[in-house]
Amino acid sequence: MKKIKTALTIAGCAAAAMMLQHPAAKAETDSDGFLRIKQGEEQYKNPFGVGVEVATLFGDPSKPGIYVLRIKWPPGIMSKPHKHPEDRHVVVLSGTWYTGTGEAFEPAKAVPLKTGGYMMHPNGKVHWDGTREEGAVIQITGYGPSGNTFSKPGEPQFGKTN
Repeated sequence: MKKIKTALTIAGCAAAAMMLQHPAAKAETDSDGFLRIKQGEEQYKNPFGVGVEVATLFGDPSKPGIYVLRIKWPPGIMSKPHKHPEDRHVVVLSGTWYTGTGEAFEPAKAVPLKTGGYMMHPNGKVHWDGTREEGAVIQITGYGPSGNTFSKPGEPQFGKTN
């Protein structure tokens, strides 16, 4: 009986810890630790103040470990050239997401990735990305800690494309 109580306590603590890792999503974690977030139950935040909304589905990008983010890009906005300290794997869930590489911010030269497209951002490599005439939703998976280092930190982090 003591072993069962210990196992239940450990399982309960693990489930609670999993829930604490998901501050921006309404998540359902079952007794085996499977996590489910139904479409529309993501809890988005607008951390940049420009309409780009971010939901943390798993983990915490500021800490060591795997994280999963879902990002809604409104039409006509792109991030300026920046880099991250970790590899990032990006999948386009809807819309068209435009990507560019290098220090020069040239939205007209961005490569479009439509729904289902994938791109890997290598750690430390400068890139910029966003949308044009339609918005997009992307999902990013990485291994934190993460961060953004902008090429020109004194300038705005985002630019308009429309």
